[in-house]
Amino acid sequence: KDTGKPLWSYRYTTDYVDSFGFVNGPRATPTVADGRVFTHGADGQLHALDLATGKLLWSVDTAKAHGSPQGYFGRACAPLVHHGKVILTTGGKNAVIAFNAKDGSVAWATGDDEASYASPVLASTTSDDGVLLCWLRNNLTTFAAKDGRVISTTHWRPDMDASVSAATPIKTDRGWFISAGYDVGASLWQVDKQGQLKQTWKTADTLDCHYATPVYRDGHVYGFHGRQESGMTLRCIDTASGKLAWESGRVKGGTLLLVQDKLLVTTEDGELWIVRASPTKYEQLATVQILRAGHRSYPAYSDGVLYARDAEKMVALRLVK
Repeated sequence: KDTGKPLWSYRYTTDYVDSFGFVNGPRATPTVADGRVFTHGADGQLHALDLATGKLLWSVDTAKAHGSPQGYFGRACAPLVHHGKVILTTGGKNAVIAFNAKDGSVAWATGDDEASYASPVLASTTSDDGVLLCWLRNNLTTFAAKDGRVISTTHWRPDMDASVSAATPIKTDRGWFISAGYDVGASLWQVDKQGQLKQTWKTADTLDCHYATPVYRDGHVYGFHGRQESGMTLRCIDTASGKLAWESGRVKGGTLLLVQDKLLVTTEDGELWIVRASPTKYEQLATVQILRAGHRSYPAYSDGVLYARDAEKMVALRLVK
């Protein structure tokens, strides 16, 4: 944290080449749980590493073993670890697979949909082992976390074939908020204790998230609206009605984190914005250039320090009041 010196590294050979000429590195955020790091590469390689040493514990090639397709931009699902299982939306032979965290063996595999670019979430823990909410390529689906049983599914995706749904569903005070570009728009869904899905509201051109997952605080959702090609605005909307509260000026795009009552926004232009997470008005408290332009990597925040990277460097910034 204080020096940036590497403690360990793990590398492996891959033949992945992006179909659209984007960088060939991983898309998914690693998951840390129970002393292990789980990574999922764009080539479909799932690895379990020891957190302390970086030693490889096991690996699974989901492309070879389970037919996980490359899709438009490679595999991008962040692993979800729950009750000793590592859960991925892989597509291919099955939409969702749960691997045993101990050795990588398959605990269960289920569904016949393709994978999207949104990661699975745990919607409920009150029903047996819990309910998974997965926004897949074609459908919004809930599964029993214990055995992968399909509980409820509804068709929910862009009409346009050359499209992706990338923002992960987020929990709010009134249900699960789901959003995408390509004319899908924003919507709010209830997931009951049994895992049944029910839509509360939907709205178009209010908060259409192209690739970045929004955040929630005190009855409002904050996120980037619009397509990256035409520019985006940071917006705040009310979860009760779906109505717009405010928006920023237009930028290429970016990602955001919620830390207490502040939004830490990293733009594609390499700027860090500190924005007040309040529905009253758009209030940008600070702006500083921290990275080169043209990168979408999500930053991380821990113990007062923001970590961010572009294609060439990583920075750590201590944020103080």
